[in-house]
Amino acid sequence: MWQQNHLPHALLICGQEGTGGLPLAFALSQYLLCSNKSDTDSCGVCPNCQKIAKLEHADVHLSFPSIKPNPHSKVLSSNYFKEFRTYTLANPYGTAFDWLQYINAENKQGNISADECRAIIESLSLKSYEGGKKILIIWRPEFLGKEGNILLKLIEEPPSETLIILVAESTEEILPTILSRIQAIKLPPIKASEIAESLIKQYNCEPHRANQMARLAEGSFTAALQLLHEEDNDLFPHARNLFNLLFTNNGIGLSKFSEEMSKLGREQQKNFLHYIIHLLQTTLKQHFTGQCNLANEELVFVQKLSATALRFETISQLIDEIAKTSYHIQRNSSSKMQLHALCIKMMYAIQNKKVSSLVQ
Repeated sequence: MWQQNHLPHALLICGQEGTGGLPLAFALSQYLLCSNKSDTDSCGVCPNCQKIAKLEHADVHLSFPSIKPNPHSKVLSSNYFKEFRTYTLANPYGTAFDWLQYINAENKQGNISADECRAIIESLSLKSYEGGKKILIIWRPEFLGKEGNILLKLIEEPPSETLIILVAESTEEILPTILSRIQAIKLPPIKASEIAESLIKQYNCEPHRANQMARLAEGSFTAALQLLHEEDNDLFPHARNLFNLLFTNNGIGLSKFSEEMSKLGREQQKNFLHYIIHLLQTTLKQHFTGQCNLANEELVFVQKLSATALRFETISQLIDEIAKTSYHIQRNSSSKMQLHALCIKMMYAIQNKKVSSLVQ
């Protein structure tokens, strides 16, 4: 857009959690204000670049969900700018939920208030401090209620040399009156290979685990980092043990397995179930196309599983039952009962038997 002189004055960057909308907004701002930019990137060393990298540039205005610091104050981003800078520099792929917990919002509902909207209009009406462009970044415009209508004129006709960048995860909760006045670009999920490479380089993650977590993250670097910081991240030994018990019809072993798995946190349980679904889906791909993006032990496992007599319908049934179990666990159903029932259903499905109405 910039190279073709088609960069709009109001831009919406929209992508699912963890795809990097906010880092992209910062990178675009840095590129636009860079005094020595190339055709493809900012220089990274000029004063403007250094200020933006530290989130200290006076002409880059930030607005984000916040709360009242005390009962008698207004809901303004300026009340928490120092905290936001610290949080964002440390967590560029952070979520709105984590940010609000960072400022101890607890059960308070964060929002971008009418007072904040008026403060935005006032700040952008002033002249540029550096004598160049002014940039406003609104992170998570979904937190704008009807108060967002206050910004309509600003978005439609901003002051000269002013760029407005909205960073959202979904357009469904953004006011239609705002959406009609901006040009949107959709961020795709991040490639698993790129997530794995970053986990290895930045976090010294073992390649096998990095690739495993990258596939489970489904294009979200945030999800990958959450997996990284959980204990017992290598899910393959658990998966191999489960299928060994299933194929040997070891009911006692499955009972013990489900009991041990129920002792883990719900997030780890959901990650494990998600991982099993991923292995089964890869098995189907391996069976019908001969292609597989796994390596080492996982590759051998999938090849052996695809060589069994499991039918397409059986694998689809397994995936469906696992997804249902994950759904119920997410909604605080008894994980021990859900996992035990799942093991029985999977064993019956593999044996081409119908599950009794009692288990159903």
